[in-house]
Amino acid sequence: MTGAVHGSVKAVCLSEVRGTTKHPVSVVELVAGWGVVGDAHAGEWHRQVSLLAWESVEKARARGLDVGPGSFAENITTTGVSLHALPVGTHLRVGPALLEVTQIGKGSDEPDVIHEIVGDSLIPREGIFCRVLRGGSVAAGDEIRIVSPAEARS
Repeated sequence: MTGAVHGSVKAVCLSEVRGTTKHPVSVVELVAGWGVVGDAHAGEWHRQVSLLAWESVEKARARGLDVGPGSFAENITTTGVSLHALPVGTHLRVGPALLEVTQIGKGSDEPDVIHEIVGDSLIPREGIFCRVLRGGSVAAGDEIRIVSPAEARS
């Protein structure tokens, strides 16, 4: 279903300090090769932007956790996309930005401060990480599409 609209952005979030939850903002600016402007996790590495499906957050809420967008330290909360099922190398158009999936989840051997803060951590199990190939402003309501490598080059 390359090119089809698969979902949308529910929220965009950032945190100025590592090891904390992120807070929703009205818009984030993604910069190619860097990540989210003003976010502590931005940099020249493979985990520039983190995404988590709202459907995953809802499962945590159903278990009684008081969580929302950014609670699991994700930059972009999505809806309608089964993120953790995407293979590494998938290209996503998120609003005007182009992302490449570089990692699914996070190794369980890595320390997880978010679990201590909110009582669970979903990013290691259900989140994805991306590198920014083409930047742009992203906000809630923007569409997310899986795009072919050829479409990603255009």
